Amino acid sequence: MGKTNRLNVAPFDASDYLDSEEAIAEYLTAALENPDPDAFLVAVRDVAKARGISKVAESAGLGRESLYKALKPGAQPRFETVRRLLEALGVRLDVAVPHSHV
Repeated sequence: MGKTNRLNVAPFDASDYLDSEEAIAEYLTAALENPDPDAFLVAVRDVAKARGISKVAESAGLGRESLYKALKPGAQPRFETVRRLLEALGVRLDVAVPHSHV
C-alpha cells in the first residue's frame, strides 16, 4: 500500500482485504457470478497476491511470469492451469443448482 494517487489516497487493492478463508471464498464466489470471464481471473490474481505470488506460482508448478500471463484480463488459461491454481490457493469450485431453478 505504498503508492498514492493525486488525492494522496492509496488506490484500492482487493488483496489487502483478503485476510481470511471466508473472505477469499466469498470474493471468488462473487467473481464467478459476474458474467465477465475476466472478473474471475482478476479475483484469482488478487487472492494469489494476498497469499504471495511466488509461493502460489511455485505451489501450482508455474513460474511467476506464467502466473501473471494466465491471470491477465483477456487470457484464456487452460482448465488444468486454473484447477492447479485453485488447489495452490487452497480453494475448490463447487457446482450447485441456482436458486431460481429450485
